[in-house]
Amino acid sequence: MLPCGHTAKIGIIGAGFVGTTFAFAAMIKNLAARIVLVDANQEKCEGEVMDLAHGLNFVETSQIMHGNYQDLADADAVVVCAGRGQRPGETRLDLLQDNVKILKSILEEFKQLHNQTCILVIVANPMDALTYVAKKLSGLPENQVFGSGTVLDSSRLRFLLGEYFEVSSQSMKAYVFGEHGDSEFPVWSHANIGGKPLQDFARYDAQKMEEIFQQTKNAAYEIIKRKNATYYGIALALTDIVESILYDQNKVLPVSHTLADYYGTKDVCLSLPCVVCRRGIKETLDIPLNEEEVQKLHSSATTLRQSLDSIQNLL
Repeated sequence: MLPCGHTAKIGIIGAGFVGTTFAFAAMIKNLAARIVLVDANQEKCEGEVMDLAHGLNFVETSQIMHGNYQDLADADAVVVCAGRGQRPGETRLDLLQDNVKILKSILEEFKQLHNQTCILVIVANPMDALTYVAKKLSGLPENQVFGSGTVLDSSRLRFLLGEYFEVSSQSMKAYVFGEHGDSEFPVWSHANIGGKPLQDFARYDAQKMEEIFQQTKNAAYEIIKRKNATYYGIALALTDIVESILYDQNKVLPVSHTLADYYGTKDVCLSLPCVVCRRGIKETLDIPLNEEEVQKLHSSATTLRQSLDSIQNLL
């Protein structure tokens, strides 16, 4: 029996840098048989699809098309990339008011499809707050709506740590939890290489670890300053997430979702390790945190609640 991804359909809302780069990455990794891009700028969307479609001869994806919301009625996964971009020097939370309005209009269209088996993945920033909005307004079960989380942030951290310790980033086990933004934090208490804690290595230096994390946290700002947008890294992170959905892989990924009661934190969307499968989030792993990490989790939750308070009039 073929994996479900071979017959699956991915919907991508937003044909900007992130949406189109993800479409390209999804084609290269053969994630799905069909890919549909939807964008308010139909002419641009058509042009992007024409360009991508000319490469179908070289991949297993059988169809990529530009369409409308009705074409998402049978989509297995819908990835929401649409939203105003982050400007140089602007925090993700500064985007909130504008992108909530955009997301609400998208969700109004989506609800009319009555696609109750779809997994909805939010990528547009500020991602955690928008994920919370999507959970409230999409009409889908909570486990079927989540954000891309700190999957990319964790990858950035592993890359930088791998460079420092001179090992493959794929051999680094390190997570970033909390907000996908300024209040995120590294979980040093569980960071290891091949099961050996980082602090047991001769090269370990606490100050250097903090410098590496600051590089991780500020990576998007540095990239935006140089080239105005980030899209390659997040596109590949999305392929990892969507692959786990479509192929029912049960990967453990730090995606953004509503916390039920995690160290006293609840009713806010933050990133923690979850088992991601065809049904969406199967479970949140209960990872023991030290006192400092718990405090940072609470601080991140407070930051997000303040953001959510500022948009209550829009919900």
